[in-house]
Amino acid sequence: MRFRCKPILLSLIASFATPLPVWADEAALRLDPTFHNQPRPQEATAAFVTADHLEGQKNGQMEATGNVTLRQYDQTLSADRLRYDENTRDVEADGKVRFQQGNSTLDSPHLKLNLDTHIGEMQQPSYYLAENGGRGQADMLHIQDKQHYQLDNAGYTTCPAGKTDWALTTGTLEIDQALQIGEAHNAWVHFKGVPILYSPWMDFPLGHQRKTGFLAPIFGGTTKGGTELTIPFYWNIAPNMDATLSPRIISKRGVQFNNEFRYLEPGARGEVRVDVLPNDALTNRNRARVALKHQQTVLSGTTAFVNFNRVTDDAYFRDLADAVNTTSQVNLVQEAGVVYSASWWNAALRLQRYQTLQDPLAPIAVPYARLPQIAVNAYQPVAGGSFSLSGEYVSFSHPTSLNAQRLVINPSFSYPLLNSIWGYLTPKLSLHSTHYSMGANNLSNAPNASRTLPIFSVDSGLTFERDLQLLGDKFIHTLEPRAFYVFIPYQNQSLLPNFDTAQADFSFVQMFSENRFFGSDRIGDANQLTLAMTSRLISERSGAERFRVTLGQRFSFSPPQVNLVAPTSNTGRSDILLGLAGQVDKLWYMDGEFQFDPNQSKTQRYNLTARYRPEPGKVLNLGYRFTRDALVGTLVPGGTTIYTPIGGLRQVDVSGQWPLSGRWHAVGRWNYSLQEKRLLDSIMGLEYNQSCWTFRLVAQRFTTSTLQSNSGLFVQLELNDFMKVGSDPLVMLKRSVVGYEKTNEKPDLVTTPVLR
Repeated sequence: MRFRCKPILLSLIASFATPLPVWADEAALRLDPTFHNQPRPQEATAAFVTADHLEGQKNGQMEATGNVTLRQYDQTLSADRLRYDENTRDVEADGKVRFQQGNSTLDSPHLKLNLDTHIGEMQQPSYYLAENGGRGQADMLHIQDKQHYQLDNAGYTTCPAGKTDWALTTGTLEIDQALQIGEAHNAWVHFKGVPILYSPWMDFPLGHQRKTGFLAPIFGGTTKGGTELTIPFYWNIAPNMDATLSPRIISKRGVQFNNEFRYLEPGARGEVRVDVLPNDALTNRNRARVALKHQQTVLSGTTAFVNFNRVTDDAYFRDLADAVNTTSQVNLVQEAGVVYSASWWNAALRLQRYQTLQDPLAPIAVPYARLPQIAVNAYQPVAGGSFSLSGEYVSFSHPTSLNAQRLVINPSFSYPLLNSIWGYLTPKLSLHSTHYSMGANNLSNAPNASRTLPIFSVDSGLTFERDLQLLGDKFIHTLEPRAFYVFIPYQNQSLLPNFDTAQADFSFVQMFSENRFFGSDRIGDANQLTLAMTSRLISERSGAERFRVTLGQRFSFSPPQVNLVAPTSNTGRSDILLGLAGQVDKLWYMDGEFQFDPNQSKTQRYNLTARYRPEPGKVLNLGYRFTRDALVGTLVPGGTTIYTPIGGLRQVDVSGQWPLSGRWHAVGRWNYSLQEKRLLDSIMGLEYNQSCWTFRLVAQRFTTSTLQSNSGLFVQLELNDFMKVGSDPLVMLKRSVVGYEKTNEKPDLVTTPVLR
């Protein structure tokens, strides 16, 4: 007799007095765990079975055949045949067995599993891990519980099925889905069938977890150091604390020990780096670097900080660095301080000095130390306006130049008149008062001095808008004229010292500043008006700015008399600035700035940048910089900086990333000085991207000093979502090539395994 039945309790079947076979097409049976009177959540442990045929027996045995599916909470088991023992809750499945939890799956011809303990085993399993796409096979799989598995003689890869370019083979592989960690013993990494790495113990992340152990080794080399091998060891000390110990073997110099320690507390965070190269074989001396960054919350609103950097010699970075951004460091800051912030005022105390790394062929001025620097700023609305106060006390210290203490007090009041429709008008009145107390190294016997100057400015602007249809798209077209007037009376400041002041480059930012100098040692006299016009095209659909052009010029009603650099003309007209930026179309972005001197009818400076990016992985950057004259400042005894004109600047910068053929991509940068007729920085690289691995070969040459250059070679094999072998050029490529993207980019995962 054939019939269809709804899900029924196993306890009802077991209550028949005599064995009664039950046959059903597409029958469904609920295996009720309450039959054993065990106190566990019904929804988490109840199991449901569907099958083509189902047979129950009096002794508590049940057998299902044909398209069998067992579901229990977040687990699903399918097979050709399934046997269930209601007394022990043991399940045994044969045929095409598939065990699925979440999106991860296990396939096997035979499975044994206990539904209560979740302990079981599978013969000849194949597995797939949804966390990172990992898959593999094994001789035997031991299920320890819902989230822990052990595989004997297992293989592992993230390559797609049917294309195993790389694989990890292990004596034992343990999968911990609770911690998202895979742990392998007696492990070999094979690439294209060739073993490339062995470790008696290895673990690798399935997600974002950190784990103690050796990281993949890094191979590379530079012309100054020769062949290099770095073997980093990562120590996960605590959830908020870790360290990386990285011995770096440099063939021409010796072994450099690089050590980094990081920590994060509820009220503090920081990192410490100590790098030591004992007895450099090329220089016959010990070389070291210390870097400390720390930030500490002392009280509510009060934060203390330390930023200390020091190296043993001037050539440390030039000899041992492998990137141009590191070798360009010349002033290493050493500072500590405390910052307090309240609702309407803040204050800071700082002790600051520098270690200056000198290039013998191009010496630079040593900056003053600030021992100490105290700054106070306050802001308070008053009668519809805004009152602000900025004050600073600095004790300047220098081994060879004039030492002094400087006190600056600068109160100001502004009264903004705003109209959200058409524009704004903001008059502002301030008083800048500076006092000097001379100290040591006063070779010219300069007396104590002071300077007090009123500053009056008015900033105003209008905004006009209209709808515009252009090239089949709708835009909002704006015209935004702006006028900025400044008046500062003249006061002779030639006898005042100069500790931290420099002439500001003429730019759109400087055009709308009250003082044409950086720092407080010089306040430029002014009776001038700056006029500018900005026009924008704003997409009506997205609200994004598609194009912007700005034109501006400053007019002086009386020639400025306070100057660090002799003015090029006294006609009262500044250079004209023109700025352009925008998305020319979907593929091209352009940016440029031009500075034209109308008094001499000469272009003083311009830079142009164009970026072509048709799709991710394809980008081309073109840039050119031109400066007619450049100035270099030299600090001389007495606290005076002398600016000397040097040759202009003409540089070409080309960079990009582009597919060549098949899976090959080229990446590179070429930065060349036409003025000096030498290469400043160059990068040439090739990338080969497969479905589960990427190979990178990148060479870099960069300037380390006036007449010296260094070359480095980066070779890296990245096994997707598993490990990287070799020197990592990605940070350098992203910094040097604007718009660079990994050709195998995926959502961020920790992909470096830990080795032992």
